[in-house]
Order: sequence, then structure tokens, then C-alpha cells
Amino acid sequence: MTDSATSGTPAATPFAAARYIKEIGRGVNGARALPREDAQTLFDAMLAGRVADIELGAVLMAYRIKGEAPHELAGMLEAAHAHCLPLAAPPDRVVVSIPSYNGARKQPNLVPLLALLLAREGMPVLVHGSREFSGRVTSIALFEALGVAPCATVAEAESRLREKDNPLAVLPVDVLSPALSRLLDRRMQIGLRNSSHTVAKMLQPVGAHTPAEALRLYSYTHPEYRETLTDYFSREPANVLLARGTEGEVVADARRAGRIDWLHDGHQRTLVDPTAGSIGEVPELPPGNDIAQTAAWIRAVLDGKAPVPAPIATQVEAIRGCVQQGTRVAWASPL
Repeated sequence: MTDSATSGTPAATPFAAARYIKEIGRGVNGARALPREDAQTLFDAMLAGRVADIELGAVLMAYRIKGEAPHELAGMLEAAHAHCLPLAAPPDRVVVSIPSYNGARKQPNLVPLLALLLAREGMPVLVHGSREFSGRVTSIALFEALGVAPCATVAEAESRLREKDNPLAVLPVDVLSPALSRLLDRRMQIGLRNSSHTVAKMLQPVGAHTPAEALRLYSYTHPEYRETLTDYFSREPANVLLARGTEGEVVADARRAGRIDWLHDGHQRTLVDPTAGSIGEVPELPPGNDIAQTAAWIRAVLDGKAPVPAPIATQVEAIRGCVQQGTRVAWASPL
């Protein structure tokens, strides 16, 4: 962890970002992507608190307009990993890493259901995300309603992932990476999401950040973005399950079938390719995103009083297969 705010070291030297802004801030048609190394250097300085507020705002808005090129995201992700507290991997077990940074806006948030279904089968599950999201119901809020407290330290998360029964760790991003959390919080000042939101969902925070240590779940909202993500994860060392999510979260939509792709070791494999976009029996879900009603419904599913929605059951099966095969595969080089 290189964040001086958490290590007690003096504030770092200010970072001059003007030359980077000159490249990325020329507007939609004139902006140019930074080389991977420069993107990494700039994002590292942003995470370390070395970029002055006026320059930081310019960088965040420039990327909001321009968008991040895949190689820029790769550099940013490498910088972000350096600002995560070390989280040791369980021995000889692949962790299922679930990012949760969007929350539920209209539909019930079923990320906790997915995580609990996986954990009760003995798969170590790490859910990392934001505690709060204005106007939305976060997964952490639902876990607390279900009696699953978020981890107060990384060491606690490590301990929970090593448990034999229900190995589940819920880790707020402000514990995992205070530096990244501060960048995420800039949304409240600017009114828009920034690059840190994309990077946070791409994190592989376990161990040495290698594909062998964790299966990352990643989702997309717009079908055309699947091609972009497939291209990115095919070029980078990855062990990623890619599917269309629900309101920006990685859990499958309980109301319709969806495609699921496994991207690993430079290869793509379609695990689920439905011929239709709907399912035979649409489950009776709790209305809206109310925390108490959603938590009660999740308890009913876990207790066998209500069926697991077919798309989520299919997603669990796909994850199980990837985890089982992942323990036998020699993955590519570290991220």
C-alpha cells in the first residue's frame, strides 16, 4: 500500500498533471489516449493524493468525456492494485471476487443472494464495494440486514475466506483501499462517476492479483460493451466471468436468461448461450428495492421456502464449474 494517508508518512510531493491533461482534455475529437505507463503514473499520483484539486477535477472530467482506452484502464488497474491493502489468498482455493458498486435503483438487489448461495457450497466469496450510494440500495446495506457484518479489517476478511462453512467476506472499499475510496467519493462533489468507478469493478484484490487466485465477476449493461470487454480481457491476463448484469451489478437478472462468457488464459468460452431472452417461469420477486422485503425474500430462498430464480441458479452453476476447473489450470502471468 503506497497511500501516505494510511501509513503515517509525510504528504508526497505534488504531481504536475498539466502535460497529461493536455493530451486527454482536448475534447471528444481531439483527445488522445495516454500510453499505458503514463496512465498508470497519473492514476497512481491521483490515488496518492499528489494531484491538486483543480487538476484532479480536470483529469476526471476529461476521461468522463473521452472515455478510457483499454490500455489506459490496464495501467490504472495496476496502479489501483498497488493502493490496495494486501489480502492473502486462501491456500489452494480460488476466490470468487464480486464487485458491488452500483446498488439497486428500482429492482431488488440480489447480489447478497448470489454470494450466499456460492458460499454455502464452500466456495470462498469476496464481495467488495461501497457502503452507500445516494438513492440506491447497496449490497453492504442488505448484507447487514441479513446479519452479515462487513469486515472491519483486511485480516478479518482473510480469516472469513478461510472458513470451511460459508466462507464469505464482505469488504468495504474504504477498508480495502482508502485511496480508491476517496476517488470514488469525488462523485458527490462533481455529480458524475469517474474512472475510479470502472477500475474498482475491475479489481482482483486477492493475493498477488493473478488469475490463479480469483475468479472475477464482471457485468455489462449495453450489449455492444460486451465486445469491448471481451477484447480487453482477452488481451490481459484474466480469469473473468462476463455476463449482462442487473442495474450495473454482476448478479444475473432473475427475470430473463442471459449469456455468460468465461475469459481466461487468452481464450473465450461461452458457458451459457440462451436462444431466448426470457425464461419459462418468472419468479415472484419482492416489489421494488426495499431492504427489509428483499432481505426477507432472500432468507426464504436460502431456507428453501422460495425457489432460486433459474438465471441465478444457472449463474451459480457456471461459477462452480469455473472454480473447479480453475484449480487445475496453470494461468497466465500476473496482472
